Amino acid sequence: MERGSEGPFKRLTREVAKFGAVGVVGTVVNFAVSNLLWHLTSLQAVRANVIATIVAIGCNYIGFRYFTYRDRDKSARTKELTLFLAFSLVGLVIENGVLFAAIYGLGWDSSLQRNVFKVLGIGIATLFRFWSYRTWVFKALPAEEPVLDADAFPKPPSEPQPLPRPKQRVS
Repeated sequence: MERGSEGPFKRLTREVAKFGAVGVVGTVVNFAVSNLLWHLTSLQAVRANVIATIVAIGCNYIGFRYFTYRDRDKSARTKELTLFLAFSLVGLVIENGVLFAAIYGLGWDSSLQRNVFKVLGIGIATLFRFWSYRTWVFKALPAEEPVLDADAFPKPPSEPQPLPRPKQRVS
């Protein structure tokens, strides 16, 4: 089946699956870095998590650009990267805001509690990121107009046309 002939639901399903695959890798990176920083450094939990989120954002951009959205418009990379970073920053605030509220608002600061609220924050931020990346960052290329019939193509002339004669100078 050709890519252009699949329905919108199937395209969205494929996009969600690819987005999820990249997201899983980013989540593993995020959890690995945050837990290493939590257990091996004296950084405060939210600061360590911000660092982990930034590392994951870098991994995710590579995955989204070269895997999930590789067929999307690549003409304005600077704008794309700027928007990606801006929306990722909002996602970072969402994710770390949930963790901040759990630790400093509710006093839930055990390793298990941090990770539970990290999952919650990542989940909420992922919904926002999916919507914003596909809507604003990795825009779909406009669909090509289908050719309705063969008459739409210009027909070649039946006989070769003579070349115009050069003008002669009058002295």
